Amino acid sequence: MRSFFKYVLATITGIIICSILMFFIMIGVISMMVSSVGAKTETVTASNSVLMINLDHEITEKTEANPFEGLDVPGFASTRSLGLNDIVSRIKAAKTDSNIKGIYLNVSGTGTGFATMKTIREALLDFKTSDKFIIAYSDVMSQKGYYINSVADEVYLHPQGSLDFRGLASSVMFFKEGLDKLGIDMQVLKVGTYKSAVEPFIMNSMSEANKEQVSSYLNSIYNTFLTDISSTKKISQDSLKSIANGYLIREPEDAKKYGFVTDLLYKDQVIAKIKEKIGVDEKKDIPSVSLIDYKNKANAGEAGGDRVAVLYAYGEIVDGEGMEGQIGGDKLSRELRDLRKDDKVKAIVLRVNSPGGSALASESIWREVDLAKKVKPVVVSMGDYAASGGYYISAAADSIFADPATLTGSIGVFGLIPSFQKLFNEKLGIHFEAVKTAKFADMDVDMDRPLSEEEKGIIQGGVNKIYQVFLKRVADGRKIDVAQVDSIGQGRVWTGEQAVKLKLVDRVGTLDQAIAAAAKKANLENYRISEYPRAKDPFESIWSTSKDKIKLWLLEDELGDYAKYLSEMKRISQQSGIQARIPYLVEIY
Repeated sequence: MRSFFKYVLATITGIIICSILMFFIMIGVISMMVSSVGAKTETVTASNSVLMINLDHEITEKTEANPFEGLDVPGFASTRSLGLNDIVSRIKAAKTDSNIKGIYLNVSGTGTGFATMKTIREALLDFKTSDKFIIAYSDVMSQKGYYINSVADEVYLHPQGSLDFRGLASSVMFFKEGLDKLGIDMQVLKVGTYKSAVEPFIMNSMSEANKEQVSSYLNSIYNTFLTDISSTKKISQDSLKSIANGYLIREPEDAKKYGFVTDLLYKDQVIAKIKEKIGVDEKKDIPSVSLIDYKNKANAGEAGGDRVAVLYAYGEIVDGEGMEGQIGGDKLSRELRDLRKDDKVKAIVLRVNSPGGSALASESIWREVDLAKKVKPVVVSMGDYAASGGYYISAAADSIFADPATLTGSIGVFGLIPSFQKLFNEKLGIHFEAVKTAKFADMDVDMDRPLSEEEKGIIQGGVNKIYQVFLKRVADGRKIDVAQVDSIGQGRVWTGEQAVKLKLVDRVGTLDQAIAAAAKKANLENYRISEYPRAKDPFESIWSTSKDKIKLWLLEDELGDYAKYLSEMKRISQQSGIQARIPYLVEIY
């Protein structure tokens, strides 16, 4: 018997040792694969080339390091993607690259906000000033896809394809009835008539106040959408509205009839036209390079010396370090602190694209923005969102730039505390009983009972206090009265264009314009633009990739666009503390 146990123990020990060895071997193999990818010779752009742009991937503010990108590693995402910073930089570089003769746009649709799309569109318009051509073609064009494609000199659609143009819409998913069936009551504590982030949990449809704000910002974005298309396609805005209202583009022929496309062609015919433009024999292939493989970037300025730092802050604001794609209060505060102390950095541009999140983390970041402003110029550039907590961290800046379609404001706070009494007691037959040493010891802990009125009053007092601090931060930063901030606050969401009139934003402008303004404030003529946080090397990214990020990759791989709804529900369930956040998941299509 003793021998038996000895052999079993030896076997188990061997298995454990082998498992550990295999783990390190696997990591080593993956690391070598990643290193080999990074060591690959950069794509050389041939002369007389066409830059091919397809935006069918997620577009974040800054290109995120994915150590498994381009690798066939089971269980890990291998999708290749670019951030907005690299998309714009590479289009700028192509403008002056003698090897690039034109751009071929193949954009069916894109899963990003209108502010991001407008930034790309502006970069393409700037490219056209080089007298190089842009040709767009797609089998199917969504409204967002057409918004990008409409910048082209010539737009072609498949003869049996489709072009969507019927106005913008925004819908909200409501959970109240489902929560009622589960026996979950959401206890809401908020400040702000328009702080509608809580509505999906306590209502089955929008409040009138929420309908008012959504209609207001949606129409503001729609006007920008129509204005931009009108300017490039030479179709009046009134005509565009009539076409959308009547849903007059139902067949490909309609798109040509109303001047939305140049012609209806098959792809081989479009290729023939491009060959003709660049003088390539019809039997030869078009020299081309995709935007992702095109390694040229716009000149970042003079090497060394004085710098303008562009610090990217995108995603939900969370306490602590956060993960990639989130704004960790501690992490961003540390980045701001380091830039404040760096004598080579003469100005800071904070690029904000955030729906908000933790009020506590927002206050910590605000503090560092305020301290930095006392040492050097700080300018904010807003992306798709800079709302609630996203606006909170922007308010202290010397100057704020926004896109016309940026969703901002949402100056308000809320707290959500679920009560599972009906679920536990009535549906599951589970009961809890607490023993406590003080009256409020089990407040917000014992979830099988609702809060008492006295407890609600205590928490509401905390919410009210944070709102007053929020109002003061905005009033001090924007140099307007607290009462005025309150009148345009109340949780209401505004577009960047509307926010300028309300003095929440200084001007409508691009990131480049924000950088130029920061440099001017710092009295800089020759300077280098440096991006932060610094990009991680692929090997470091392997070790820093969290299990949550890996699970998200797997989820997106299986569910595609539907993964965002599960991610949103998980985010809501993990919320803690008072939130300064934009209403729910805003999606415009």
